[in-house]
Amino acid sequence: MFPYTPVPYDRFHGYKHSYSDRYAGLPVGRGPFEEDEELPEPGAAAWYLSASEFGDDHESFAEAFGELLERVDVGRVRALVIGEWEECYETSSAHIVETLADHAERFPELRSLFFGAITAEQAEISWIQQSDITPLLEAFPRLERLEVRGGTGLALRPIRHESLRVLRIETGGLPGAVVRAVGGCDFPVLEHLELWLGVGNYGGDATVADLEPILTGERLPALRHLGLQDSEIQDEVAAAVAAAPVVARLESLSLSMGVLTDVGAEALLGGQPLTHLRRLDLHHHFLSDAMAARVAAALRGVEVDLSDQEKADGDWRYVAVSE
Repeated sequence: MFPYTPVPYDRFHGYKHSYSDRYAGLPVGRGPFEEDEELPEPGAAAWYLSASEFGDDHESFAEAFGELLERVDVGRVRALVIGEWEECYETSSAHIVETLADHAERFPELRSLFFGAITAEQAEISWIQQSDITPLLEAFPRLERLEVRGGTGLALRPIRHESLRVLRIETGGLPGAVVRAVGGCDFPVLEHLELWLGVGNYGGDATVADLEPILTGERLPALRHLGLQDSEIQDEVAAAVAAAPVVARLESLSLSMGVLTDVGAEALLGGQPLTHLRRLDLHHHFLSDAMAARVAAALRGVEVDLSDQEKADGDWRYVAVSE
């Protein structure tokens, strides 16, 4: 299975991991660089590009990208982290997508890309102005790992990609059109798919019907981990997963971060067997003590994460990451 380690989040302040230290198993190389600074080997670092009027970042993405091209042999770069861009809460990422796509031939070894490594202090996850990320997949046919943060303005067109092994999309509201596009993609070697569905108030309008092509697994023959997370319709998602053909060949499943209740857990327990899983992640849930105990007892051979048990405020329940 493609190596991937989940990163913790802070439920009170949004998803905060900045990837400023390590990404894709590599230490981060981050400018601006001193004129005589000795830089890491190009393929031995994940190169972090960000721009801000505050702090020590470059003033523009163009400046950060220009420095990378000038100081680093980008033909050997294996990982890029795209952080904050100028006014990322007002300005679309389209110009960065275009820049990367236009220079793709200069990055023949690029295998991992995190697009939007922006912390809550810089811009809340649902403020990040994304764009169509399809050109990244088209321009980098050898890319193995693509991770995106932010759902506002995010778009994707169905595509076939022969190399992608990890696709993660972190949002506080994932548009249904993007979910349908993911389901329409052919990913013959994709092993890890993780979608944060979010809430309607921030554009998360995906339905269980939108998930159906993913749950059949027909276009995902190599899938071993599925995460359908952070959803306000988590019970409905759980019920659909309970009968989904793709589950039989998964090694791990995550229905975490959402408003899963006893209703959804009952559907999971009454559906197809889950005892073949190595791990079931349900953290941040609204299960009763009795139901949590039932789930743990039914899946004794499975590593089940039932941490972060939440309590409803009347009828109100909340996902882990929204704004």
